[in-house]
Amino acid sequence: MTATQLSKNVDHFRLGMFFAVSSAMSFALSGPLAKALMDAGWSPTAAVTARMAGGALVMAIFATIVKPDWVSEAWAHRKTVLAYGIGPVAGAQLCYYNAVGHLSVGVALLLEYTAPVLVVGYLWATTRRRPTNMTLAGVALAITGIVLVLNVFSGAQINAVGIAWALAAAVCAACYFMMSDEVTADGSGLNSITLAASGLIVGAAAVAVLGLVGIMPMTFTKNDTVVAGMTMSWVIPVIALGVITTAAAYTLGIMGISRLRPRFASLVGLAEVLFAVLAAWLLLGESITWTQAVGGAVVLAGLALARQGDRSEKVDAATWPDCGAVEGRAAKSKANG
Repeated sequence: MTATQLSKNVDHFRLGMFFAVSSAMSFALSGPLAKALMDAGWSPTAAVTARMAGGALVMAIFATIVKPDWVSEAWAHRKTVLAYGIGPVAGAQLCYYNAVGHLSVGVALLLEYTAPVLVVGYLWATTRRRPTNMTLAGVALAITGIVLVLNVFSGAQINAVGIAWALAAAVCAACYFMMSDEVTADGSGLNSITLAASGLIVGAAAVAVLGLVGIMPMTFTKNDTVVAGMTMSWVIPVIALGVITTAAAYTLGIMGISRLRPRFASLVGLAEVLFAVLAAWLLLGESITWTQAVGGAVVLAGLALARQGDRSEKVDAATWPDCGAVEGRAAKSKANG
């Protein structure tokens, strides 16, 4: 590999990291904003529906402007779009909120964030390539950090039904990382904007149907909300949920995953928990304990270790940090050549 190619790979990775971390930060704001709405009388299903619908509308407008053919592309990849919208988008929300109904929030969130372990295990099973010891150690360390950040052992409530829902949410989250790899970073395949826009439309429709048929209660109010100590109209957090935590978050996440391996991108996604704790502190006044601060440092250490583990792997088609899609195309070219 030439110095120029290596430089491009490094830039490719850095851009992917920027998108992935920005996505985690955006997703992290959804909890505090949704909680503000629920404190004002909204049901969880109503908050999720507003979030998805708002994000879908923003993404549909944006996609129409920058990629006029996104509808036809979505139709051409309709199986992927439907699966993405129903599973990673709508399914994750449905399963998580059902889990919260039976478990403490900390335990439910921790179980959902076992998704990176599922990604590592799935890739290990399907590729028959064992992750390096560093990668496995990084996964374990990051999960340990999440336990400390969430402080789940303080008054946690355990319920078998809740655990099942939370693990189902983890499966949906793992699908998010794996299915986002359907996008190619060089524009030769399914575009990230197309997947984000069409997936959100499908997800919003699915969640809305669940509320309308009564499977999950849907209650909206016009009461004012309180965010960061300020009283404001319910419209503001709804817009923020749609634009920042949904449209921007999913788009940035897909763009990041398309430039990183799904396994490593899923580990970077763990940073969302750390950002969520900070967001709750800034927007809702929830305090951060020393245990949580230490946990955050452990999460970052785990990510760094996993990165080194991923980097040390020998890959036939391309060297790290090329994305999986690039590796696949390189392998095919090698076979055809």
